[in-house]
Amino acid sequence: MSTPRVLILRAPGINCERETFDAFERAGGAPEYVHVQKLVERPSLLDDYSILAFPGGFAYGDDIAAGRVLANQLRSRAGDDLLGFVDRGGLVLGICNGFQALVRLGLLPRAENGQGLVQQATLTHNLSDHYECRWVTLEAPPNRCVFLEDGLTIRCPAAHGEGYLQCKDETFAKLLRDEGFAAFLYVDANGNPTTEYPANPNGSPHGLAGLTDRTGRVLGMMPHPDRAYLPIHLPNWRREGLAESADGFEIFAAMVRVARAEG
Repeated sequence: MSTPRVLILRAPGINCERETFDAFERAGGAPEYVHVQKLVERPSLLDDYSILAFPGGFAYGDDIAAGRVLANQLRSRAGDDLLGFVDRGGLVLGICNGFQALVRLGLLPRAENGQGLVQQATLTHNLSDHYECRWVTLEAPPNRCVFLEDGLTIRCPAAHGEGYLQCKDETFAKLLRDEGFAAFLYVDANGNPTTEYPANPNGSPHGLAGLTDRTGRVLGMMPHPDRAYLPIHLPNWRREGLAESADGFEIFAAMVRVARAEG
């Protein structure tokens, strides 16, 4: 079986690409950096890859709104190719700012039938009204994502100022939760989905922390598995000793496993 090639997107202001690269490489993938300008000049580059990753950071300084400039650039110059990448079986991961870009681009959640890329939700300012940087616990409920195991529970850091998932109405938010588009939920100390601070650092309805799309091949999440993929990343390792692996690593490993099996 071939080693899945992973496109790690680079753009001005993205600053988590090295961690994302290293996590995919340790998981058995073959990551490569590709600058957004190169991608929009030749979108057919996507044909050479099995996985596309949107790392975290502050793409284009988060001018106007987090991830919007990057999303607009990709939609206008490579939108059809991105849809084709997913429809032919490619896997997509967006972390934090990458999640914001995927939502504004319209690749997430794609919960309603329609053609093209249409933004159906947004990620806006945390209800705390300030930047949140803290460890949180996430659980994957039964969902559409082809590489997430139902019930998977992970701890990883959140680091964002615009993580509140704002839906057009409560009916749409409930649809995301009940129809398998909710890939991760913030959970409290008892393992229950929560909107309460600080377990939910931004107040997103129903505890929504990550989304997948109708195909289950796109995952976006606000917290950072790329900052929790090595045992030394865990905050308690000096007290409890090094674990065999860290929670966030499973995201990268699962994507590589699925891409390899389907390749």
